[in-house]
Amino acid sequence: MEHLVYVPAPASRLREALADPARVARAVPGLQQDAGAAPGTGRLKVRIGSHSITYRGSLRVSAHDDGSYAVDGDATEARGTGTVKLALTFRLADTDDGCAVSVSGTASAGGRVAELPAEAVESAAARLLSRFVEGLGEAADEPEPASIFETEVPPPSLAAEPEPEPEPVSEPVSESVVEPLPEIFAEAAHARRTMIGRSAEEVDHAPPRGRYAPVPAPQTVAGGSALRWAAPAAALALASAIVVTRALRRRR
Repeated sequence: MEHLVYVPAPASRLREALADPARVARAVPGLQQDAGAAPGTGRLKVRIGSHSITYRGSLRVSAHDDGSYAVDGDATEARGTGTVKLALTFRLADTDDGCAVSVSGTASAGGRVAELPAEAVESAAARLLSRFVEGLGEAADEPEPASIFETEVPPPSLAAEPEPEPEPVSEPVSESVVEPLPEIFAEAAHARRTMIGRSAEEVDHAPPRGRYAPVPAPQTVAGGSALRWAAPAAALALASAIVVTRALRRRR
């Protein structure tokens, strides 16, 4: 197997990515890593033509003294007994606009993949290698994750917000506006009394009116009341007659 991939990143940055197992695992397209397992260990679904095969295995990268890298992998079908083994060598060389990565090595496979056309298998392997190398270039551009101790802790949502500072008054307030005017207050009090009407005390002590007014009791006139007023009138008339009679007698 021989394959060549161009990456728009310097070779030094790809070397940093290959030296980090976590970045290597993130560069494998579609790899679902197992929780708690070593980086590069998990499940990978490979599409070959119209077929899809899921493998479970691991991938390891080691550096050689000549600057190349050995990429070894082995996997087993998740629903079968077929196996796949890879023994590849990566060589990096700087170019004018990035880096050229040449891949060479051998691969052996059995099970379902051995029953598929060889051209479809080679095309799927080349496509997977290209995406893996391109993923290494993208992983090299990613910054290192910050430590949890260096992460800024946002304020709690229930914390009291700081009170805004009062804005300074740009213009002095005129004394004529602030000083109360007695005439205005007197007119306002008169208008308030006119609109309100009677006070609350008058309303509380006043008898109810309208449909809620009490029905007055029928007035009864006693039989002796007319005589009581007629007796003083008769006595007055009699006294007047006596006075007139005496006056006439004296003149005679």
